[in-house]
Amino acid sequence: MGGSPSLPEVSLTADRVVLITGGNTGIGYETAKWIAMRGARVIIACRSEERAKAAIEQMQAEFKEERSKGTPGLCSCETLALEFMALDLASLKSVESFIDNFKAKEIKLHILLCNAGIALHAQEYTEDGFEIMFQVNYLGHFLLVAKLLPLMLNSGEDCRLIFVSSEAHRTASFDLDKAQGKHHTKENFKRLLYYGNSKLYQIMQMYVLNRRLQKTNVTINSLHPGIVETEIARNSTDLQAWKLFFQLAKLVHVTKTPIEGAKTSITAAVNPQFKDTRDAYFVDMKISQPNSLARDQEKQEALWRYSVDCLKDFIKTEDMNYLEEL
Repeated sequence: MGGSPSLPEVSLTADRVVLITGGNTGIGYETAKWIAMRGARVIIACRSEERAKAAIEQMQAEFKEERSKGTPGLCSCETLALEFMALDLASLKSVESFIDNFKAKEIKLHILLCNAGIALHAQEYTEDGFEIMFQVNYLGHFLLVAKLLPLMLNSGEDCRLIFVSSEAHRTASFDLDKAQGKHHTKENFKRLLYYGNSKLYQIMQMYVLNRRLQKTNVTINSLHPGIVETEIARNSTDLQAWKLFFQLAKLVHVTKTPIEGAKTSITAAVNPQFKDTRDAYFVDMKISQPNSLARDQEKQEALWRYSVDCLKDFIKTEDMNYLEEL
């Protein structure tokens, strides 16, 4: 992509801990690799240990290649500080287990990138009873954030929480009575709508959290990575309209490679320029604005209450009290 902005020049150290969900493929892979190549300790949270370890091996090889080319801004380390932790966002028990395992490491957490996601999935429900895009893209991350935020609040200055959302939030509607889509049959389930809804909820969560965390060391932002050629669209191969849209997007050169898509995530995560930035919705590495629905404070708070209720078996009231007391 000729003339695209370059990655932010920043030097990180291995005591800067970064957690990326879905860091083994696509945008997450490039985000994890480039942040690790700047020197940070990066934990990749995903389902498959085999795929994550293969991804880490590939990242190490690509790091050596970048070093041999003399790429500027790389850390001086021999190997990247990368590790895998098992996380399946479609299982709230798996999320809870991940949280316990992460806390057992007794390390800090400076950057949490909620990157994992699925798109345009056919109607399906998780073992917890939630529509799968709602849970993987939004609710599983909500639980992760709720339980790891206290750790971030105690990890020193400039801690950042980033939601990888999407311009698809502009296709969303807001009706919590229909949030799980159970009033639809499999045939008339609107995949783009429910994908857009899950991405809308992420942006709304950003605003709710910033209201509660505005006087703290933790900032929350969100972003649209662009129309990126990744595995995320693997569930849409039977959608002819979507396939046509993607082909047209490629034809007029608006699609991005994973590294081009990852630049916005990397910018939001590590660019010193955005140290104190909150409530930003980044597009193409610049601050943009989500739609008015995402910015509706009353609806944001309704979603918050709904989400806490969805997680009542996993989050006790006292677990959330710290947010109200800040």
